Amino acid sequence: MSNHDLDLQSGIAAFEAKDFTSALRLLSPLAEGGNAEAQYRLGMMFQNGLGRVKNDTLGKQWMQAAADQGHAYAQHGLGVMYLYGEGVEKDEVAAVEWFRRAAEQGLPGAQMTLGMMYENGQGVEKNEVEARRWYKLADANS
Repeated sequence: MSNHDLDLQSGIAAFEAKDFTSALRLLSPLAEGGNAEAQYRLGMMFQNGLGRVKNDTLGKQWMQAAADQGHAYAQHGLGVMYLYGEGVEKDEVAAVEWFRRAAEQGLPGAQMTLGMMYENGQGVEKNEVEARRWYKLADANS
């Protein structure tokens, strides 16, 4: 196992144990090196102010970096940010796009949210058929 892998595992373990100071120290170099999982975890920490002062700009930056690499949870997280205007300008159309990317990777939470958005006509034309399709997929993947 490489030092890179060990640092990632240690950083994730620190994150899960809520030792955000250690998580930040271990994950920051990996995130800067392009590791999507590390970027996602840093995005969560900055977005929610875990272990340090909340920083919406850095939260968005890291979440976006991971989402752009296809990290499903980061795509979902970015969708939530746009849906509720958390750290970004509220934009339901952008939210739909990010939820769709995560949903297409099989993430049930994103599929459920996408179904709700189609049901309510948020960021998309209201479409009961499409809403039901996403709800069914979410149910099948739960």
